[in-house]
Amino acid sequence: MPPDDVELSIVIPCYNEEPNLDYLFERLTKVLDRLNLKYELICINDGSTDNTLKYLIEHNRRNPNIKVVNLSRNFGKEIALSAGIHYTTGAAVVPIDADLQDPPELIEQLLAKWREGYDVVYAVRRSRLGESWLKRLTAGAFYRIIAKMTNITIPQDTGDFRLLDRQVVEALKQLPERRRFMKGLFAWVGYRQTAIEYDRDPRYQGTTKWNYWKLWNFALEGITSFSFVPLKIWSYVGIVISLVSFFYASFLVIRTLLFGIDVPGYASIMVAVLFLGGVQMVSLGFIGEYLGRVYDEVKQRPLYLVRDCYGFDSQDNEKQSK
Repeated sequence: MPPDDVELSIVIPCYNEEPNLDYLFERLTKVLDRLNLKYELICINDGSTDNTLKYLIEHNRRNPNIKVVNLSRNFGKEIALSAGIHYTTGAAVVPIDADLQDPPELIEQLLAKWREGYDVVYAVRRSRLGESWLKRLTAGAFYRIIAKMTNITIPQDTGDFRLLDRQVVEALKQLPERRRFMKGLFAWVGYRQTAIEYDRDPRYQGTTKWNYWKLWNFALEGITSFSFVPLKIWSYVGIVISLVSFFYASFLVIRTLLFGIDVPGYASIMVAVLFLGGVQMVSLGFIGEYLGRVYDEVKQRPLYLVRDCYGFDSQDNEKQSK
């Protein structure tokens, strides 16, 4: 148990979530007060451009269990979540989104499984209300693809909503990478894990910050963070093309010896050149994705910068970056 005996830390990344905050804290405090335990709500303001920070500070003044970490700019949800985890002190930590798609009432079930001895209890979406069929289809395809490409098991239809034991949190804090795919990191650390199922609600208010371009980049981040298969694929593609080229060259030599020299067609040459050029560009693109991530890592910049904190003691307020 941490020194201040906080039993449960809730981590809430916030980016332009002004319309949801009042109802979010109402539901959370109702659940947590019923559980009769000592808790803290770590809210990360990830460079919001609306009144999210103002509302968070007001809630902190009304409820000292609500603590606010105000990042210097928008660093993205994965970094904001990492920052929140870094500031927690609870024996158990639950990340939850501010849009109320993940019902706070499930925290009681997560705690019950944790008390049975599990280190990680993740919530699996039985249904995804309020999401288009295309988003559900692409999400399912992503989880199936990444399951085939990695050597770790990332649970399908599972987001960040889960419970983490303090031992798991300390393990996560040791992982230094700057391009973070948290769902993969939660699975990579291992420990004793189990699942509960739930029906995911539609977003309470506001609009999602995730468009398909951001989701595509998020999927690419997950694959390149936990798999070298995209690099290996192009080695095999190169071998296949080389073999085809060898057999075609042999055919041309034999045909020339038997029937003499003729002038090959312009169209076939252009098709071959364009095809090989396309293959080379795609393979360089994959190499570039990995090289860009190496470049980010070697610069050794901090994950995030903190502008100010509210609700922490003076020692915690001195944490300005990680």
